[in-house]
Amino acid sequence: MRYLLASALLLSLCALGQEAPKQAPPKKGPNPFENTKNLKIFTSQTPEQLRETMNSFRIALGVNCLYCHVQGDWASDANAKKETARQMVAMSREINGHFPSDGKMRVRCYTCHRGQAIPATAPPAAEPGKEPAKQ
Repeated sequence: MRYLLASALLLSLCALGQEAPKQAPPKKGPNPFENTKNLKIFTSQTPEQLRETMNSFRIALGVNCLYCHVQGDWASDANAKKETARQMVAMSREINGHFPSDGKMRVRCYTCHRGQAIPATAPPAAEPGKEPAKQ
């Protein structure tokens, strides 16, 4: 019994002393913000600034990246929504250019989209029997 206990203890110590098996690092997909070969509007942005800008678009429209981009080829213009986004950015810049130049952006994607891919162009219909809220 004594030899059995000593053997079990010795084997336990050997097992605990071994290093954990090394695992391969997790595979990462390509970083879309490192490929700037087709930037037409945000040409002076760093990859970090571009990530922040794209994230603001995603939130403002309530969509994911593939709404405007082609998976695996982020620079591609095959998705027509990407060109629409460029036109919307140009429109926002034009509108913001008419405000005093105090450095503030008055109009952004969220101004109209409010988390919807297609912005509402009219207020929601009033519920029957309910008066609209007064301000």
